[in-house]
Amino acid sequence: MEIAVVLFVIAVIFVSQSVKVVPQQHAWVVERLGKYSGTLSPGLNFLVPFIDKVAYKHLLKEVPLDIPSQVCITRDNTQLQVDGILYYQVTDAMRASYGSSNYIMAVSQLAQTSLRSVIGKLELDKTFEERDIINAQVVAAIDEAALNWGVKVLRYEIKDLTPPKEILHAMQAQITAEREKRALIAASEGRRQEQINIASGEREAFIARSEGEKQAIINKAQGEAAAVIAVAEAAAQAIERVAAAISQPGGEQAVQLKVAEKAVEAYANVAADATTTLIVPSNMSEVASLLTSAMQMTRIKPASS
Repeated sequence: MEIAVVLFVIAVIFVSQSVKVVPQQHAWVVERLGKYSGTLSPGLNFLVPFIDKVAYKHLLKEVPLDIPSQVCITRDNTQLQVDGILYYQVTDAMRASYGSSNYIMAVSQLAQTSLRSVIGKLELDKTFEERDIINAQVVAAIDEAALNWGVKVLRYEIKDLTPPKEILHAMQAQITAEREKRALIAASEGRRQEQINIASGEREAFIARSEGEKQAIINKAQGEAAAVIAVAEAAAQAIERVAAAISQPGGEQAVQLKVAEKAVEAYANVAADATTTLIVPSNMSEVASLLTSAMQMTRIKPASS
């Protein structure tokens, strides 16, 4: 009975030493008599008992690694408290086992030194504006060295970037001043645009008034010209009718009579005016000759053949 128990125990130990089940996304490094023998893939694997042993176990998933906070000095001698998070993945289990005694610490320390180097090349304002560039440069610096450790650095992100309180107060004051400056500029631009709009409106109104006055003057001149033309045409028509009437039989005698009446009427009006001194010619024959001359002028000369 005791022999059976001993054999059972030996069998259990033998199985436990020879049969290995590797989970998915894991890699186990096997050593044979202290020397690297191979890497076990996920699934059922068999080893030589007491000769082979699993020396290292690695997780092949993407792993986040918190980078401790540290003080970095910028190009303009400003201290910044910076911390971040690094994402890495084991790509070569053999190198991760023998390339470094502790690849996690190595990656963490290299991330800190690379971050200090990158920030030391930038001024304070640039560190806030170019986070993506800082992250990319840190990843490039770490990834180059981590290849020998069987580790692939996927990305690095700055979690917090905190300047001293004095710098924060100065930055807040600068931001406030910049906002007030933009507000003043916006207000002045508004007043400037308002003045431009007012001047443009007055100019357009003046042009409209001047155009209206110009059109009114033109219309008035055209109306007066039309009136003069109408009066002239009416006078011409009247003269033509008078001339036509004179050419009729008895027309000349009628005109002579009309002239004589007007002359007598004019003398009568002059004589009726108390303020007018009338000098009567001594020879009344002169008055008769004046009337004869006036009537002679109204006679129509016959048209020459």
